[in-house]
Amino acid sequence: MAPRKSRRKGLDSRKESPHRKTQSKRKTASKIGRDFERLVAVMARLRAPGGCPWDREQTHATLRTYLIEEAYEVLDALDSTDDAKFAEELGDLLLQVLFHAQIAREEHRFSITDVIREIRDKMVRRHPHVFGTSTAKTAADVLRNWEQIKQQERAAKSAPVAAGGFVPAGHSHGAAQSAKGSSAESPASQGFPVQRDPGITSYLDGVPRTLPALLEALQLTRKAARVGFDWPNVDGIFDKLQEETQELQAVLAHSEKNSPRLEGELGDILFVAVNLARFLHVDPELALKKTSAKFTRRFHQMEQLAREQGTTLAQISREQLESLWDRCKLLELSNKS
Repeated sequence: MAPRKSRRKGLDSRKESPHRKTQSKRKTASKIGRDFERLVAVMARLRAPGGCPWDREQTHATLRTYLIEEAYEVLDALDSTDDAKFAEELGDLLLQVLFHAQIAREEHRFSITDVIREIRDKMVRRHPHVFGTSTAKTAADVLRNWEQIKQQERAAKSAPVAAGGFVPAGHSHGAAQSAKGSSAESPASQGFPVQRDPGITSYLDGVPRTLPALLEALQLTRKAARVGFDWPNVDGIFDKLQEETQELQAVLAHSEKNSPRLEGELGDILFVAVNLARFLHVDPELALKKTSAKFTRRFHQMEQLAREQGTTLAQISREQLESLWDRCKLLELSNKS
């Protein structure tokens, strides 16, 4: 009987009980919490009197560049498939979040706790199909619900504004009325965003104007598409791209190289190209960065080939440059195969 009892005990030990799983999850959560608190404490110490002079001098404004740089370094690490590098760069990006939260805490505005609580509550609100009673069978359903909930949240936040309880700094009701009555050209006709009543929400709300142009266009067209303002198929986008190209060619044909229309028509082509990327589920920013990297690789290879021939790119003809470029393309394709 003893061997049988021992065998049964061995089987039981391999099957982890729900109680043990709960304990394990609690231990993991507790460790994450302690590690995070230590990181918050490190950031606070760096900013405290007697801390790091450089860290103490930083402001939200001076850190703007670093926030963008760290985000792009995360993307580079992601493409490298190096997990250690990926984890390191994610940590650097997290540090930027903590940095801004620490500055705000010192100014008694908010803390990292507020940041975490806000995003946690938002995720619960925006996923009623998980944490509530709503249903969402597809990712498209989730995105539609997400946009509707965002609209409701904005409407709730702007309710005091609609009631006349808040006027943005530098504006007045009199100034707004004066602008409405003016015969001056409207902002829309000048190519600037139309100034709306702050109490009115839009499906395009939430797209930061500080985004890089490609990402801003992607976000705008994505939001418009979610309410049905989109092409039924990709053929319509190609037709639009051809139409915009012809309009640009028409501007050039009339020798309007310095015309304001030139910038506008070129911008239209780029905007349609972003729409095409969105429709094909391609991030235009990443696609362009990868193409830029490919161009850099091939150009460096051209320079190397020219040096091997005892010359430089600046000293050879256009036809020779094209020949070197084609050769570099073939070398790259052969290496891939």
